[in-house]
Amino acid sequence: MSAVSDLPARAQESAVPLLPPLSHTDPLGNPFLRTRFALPARPRTYLRRRRLVDHLDQAFTTPLTLLDGPAGAGKTLLAAEWASRQSPPVAWLSFDDGDNRPGLFWSYVLQALRVSGAAPSAAVGAPVNASRVGRRLLATLASELNERERPVLLVLDEYDRVADTKIAEQLEFVLHHAGRGLRLVLVTRTEPLLPLHRYRAVGELTEIRSAELAFTPEEAAALLELHGVSVPVQAARNLVDRTRGWAAGLSLSALAARESADPELYLKEFEADRSTVADFLLAEVLKRQTRETQDLLLRVSVLDRFCPDLANALTQRIDAEPLLAGLHRENAFVERLGHSWYQLHPLFREILRAHLRVRLPGLEPELHRRAARWLRRHGHLPETLAHSAAADDWDLAAGALVDDLAIGRLFTGPNAHDLAQLFSRMGPEARSPATDLVRAAHDLSHHDLDHGLASLRHAEERLAEDDRDLAAARLSCALLEALAARLTGCPPQVEKAAEMAAELRQEVPAHLLDKHPELTALLLTHVGSTLLWAGRFEDARAVLTTVAGAPGGPSTEAPREEAMGHLALLDYLNGWPGRAERKALAAVPDTDRPGPSQPSGSVIGRLVLAAVAVDRDELDRAQALMDRTDDGPFDARDPVTAAGRALVTARLLMARGKMRAAVEAAAPAVPAVVASPWAASQEALVTSAAHLASGRPDRATEALRAVSGEQPVCAVEAASIQLAARRTAAAFDLLDGIHAEDRTGPAVTVRAALVRARAADVAGDAATARKLLAQALLDARRERLRRPFLDAGAWIRPHLATTPLHDLAAGWLLPAPPQPRERPGPPSPPAPLVVVELSAREHDVLERVARMMSTEEIAADLCLSVNTVKTHLKSVYRKLAVNRRGEAVRRARDLRML
Repeated sequence: MSAVSDLPARAQESAVPLLPPLSHTDPLGNPFLRTRFALPARPRTYLRRRRLVDHLDQAFTTPLTLLDGPAGAGKTLLAAEWASRQSPPVAWLSFDDGDNRPGLFWSYVLQALRVSGAAPSAAVGAPVNASRVGRRLLATLASELNERERPVLLVLDEYDRVADTKIAEQLEFVLHHAGRGLRLVLVTRTEPLLPLHRYRAVGELTEIRSAELAFTPEEAAALLELHGVSVPVQAARNLVDRTRGWAAGLSLSALAARESADPELYLKEFEADRSTVADFLLAEVLKRQTRETQDLLLRVSVLDRFCPDLANALTQRIDAEPLLAGLHRENAFVERLGHSWYQLHPLFREILRAHLRVRLPGLEPELHRRAARWLRRHGHLPETLAHSAAADDWDLAAGALVDDLAIGRLFTGPNAHDLAQLFSRMGPEARSPATDLVRAAHDLSHHDLDHGLASLRHAEERLAEDDRDLAAARLSCALLEALAARLTGCPPQVEKAAEMAAELRQEVPAHLLDKHPELTALLLTHVGSTLLWAGRFEDARAVLTTVAGAPGGPSTEAPREEAMGHLALLDYLNGWPGRAERKALAAVPDTDRPGPSQPSGSVIGRLVLAAVAVDRDELDRAQALMDRTDDGPFDARDPVTAAGRALVTARLLMARGKMRAAVEAAAPAVPAVVASPWAASQEALVTSAAHLASGRPDRATEALRAVSGEQPVCAVEAASIQLAARRTAAAFDLLDGIHAEDRTGPAVTVRAALVRARAADVAGDAATARKLLAQALLDARRERLRRPFLDAGAWIRPHLATTPLHDLAAGWLLPAPPQPRERPGPPSPPAPLVVVELSAREHDVLERVARMMSTEEIAADLCLSVNTVKTHLKSVYRKLAVNRRGEAVRRARDLRML
């Protein structure tokens, strides 16, 4: 047993262990230094990490083990703790810079073996020349090691100080020929000059590198506890993110935090460049480098990531590639990202940036500018913008954004807010077409038409004076012109912008259009919204359908949702609440539907959902949806959004009996170049209904003159008010003017049937009234339209009390009748002998039949022709052995198909 193994555990864990007297000198005649062979003492705050110790135990099974990490990674203490727990022989040797000569190197290795109790025989001898060693000595040493029954563990600490290729060749020779008699552990900051690939290929290499040496959040919390600093694991996790789990950084931060009044706050906000971490990194890493390498590190510290070409652009030299490769190989806190890209350790970067301002004052903005120009040439837009802004070069930043055709990213996409924040720092001194376009986009997005249009005109004037090919900038102008037209409600202007954009698309490189689909999606959304405002529903539907079907992706998500919300509004205004609801739900992200989270997605979509809820007399739900549509700056100025909000608010107030408030809410103060026929009609209907409810039928009739007969929903509601004002002829004229077209949905047919039923009731024709009421109930039941019946008045109640109509209204409009006590019923029909199978399309049709949708509605919902739906229905009837819809639904439920 050696002296090391005989020491008690406490002695091994603290001071330098006792060693036998040394009787040899090195080839230079100097005595061997005792501390070179002693295991380094572990401090009281050393944390034993079992996962690393267990991994290091694999050193017994492989000839070579590598602990490779940067300064302060904890590799030496890890190796020392592990070695202290092993049975002899364990030989430990720490190197100095002066050991970089073969004779001196091997003399110290032989002495380490002697100290550990594994002394070579006299046949091995000793080097007599510090600069070289004989082949016989190495061969004899390897042979003796090979003959040992138990292998020698040789730990070479700070092996990175040994850079002589001859020593590496000699060490490989001894390791190879020693066979199982030698287990070599190298503790190093750099990749050793050994054929690691050979050992790795045959599974004879144990490796523990920087990533594994890094502390986990749980380990960091335990280390802080040892330093007397108790923080939550989340605070430790944040510190690990900042230090990348670097052992020295954690320990030094803990020591400083211990002296702070608020350790958790200190660890969160400490300035790296003013800490002991900075002293460590500057001394252990930066000052060890050559002047050229130090200059490189200082300059690239302004970058989050860099490649050799980009680094050369900042240094204005051509030596970055070998320097960066060497820094990475030396674990000098330069991390390889792959594909020739690198990054600095976060703390090292912070410290270098502060050091840059001291060593090279005033250079930082120029470095950012050089980086921005290089990044722009190589197509890295986000980083170009960040460095241009850091250099305060807004012409460069805005020019890069516009030239890349990325101005739409100010409005949509996951980084829209960050991009807007970046350009919010742009001052008025920046004057170029691109900066004017960015200002216009910012102002128009915040409904500041005066400043937005002024900046847009400045940009257009300067572009007109420029002879260069600036198609991307002009296409950006077209997008902003369309937005301005939308905000002012001007269809001629939006169509002109769309035509200009169509021409310019031919001049812009196709790869830019493919790269930025959001520009086209935004442009068409503005066009569709403006056409909808003007009442050109079919034109608007065609444009918005194109946007809704645009290629997916984060950049087009917002315009697609907005287009779907507008399509939902179109369906609602045409009397199709069910279709409108389905489209509105598609326009609102799942995360926005339930719960108290902040709303996102299409405001129009939520307004349509609220409008449908009012029609179904779900007033609390409608109010909840309205509460989640607080005005944003853009929504308050957008005519369609403002009119939609006014429509739903007024309808909700009317349903609650607040007529005066409804009239006030129905007239939003949104100026527009072209008046909206449907918005004007809805306002007139609310005003008319309020006058009628207040007992002023003449004023109600007068208000109806503003109602457009082109909108079926408006025409039916106007007819209802005319009839209530005892103007039966005028009411029927309005109803007769409605054409039976596919675009008129249940909201039209239900209200129309109710108006005619009331006229029949007034005329004393109860049979006709009930027949019309039955039709209205059938149409309304599918959509759960309760509001039209509640608004009809007291005349409808006696009719609904009759058995046939009561049965139609029970369970959704009227309370369901109490269920009698269960009695034994007739036996259920026997199950069919053969289990029928419906095709996927037949099943889709049957599901909609069960929801009491008409053939025409099913066709529209599934995008099929009416004849195709009828064919599927016949097949369903045949397979289920029934003749009618109701029977098909009952049989399918019996068979559990629905």
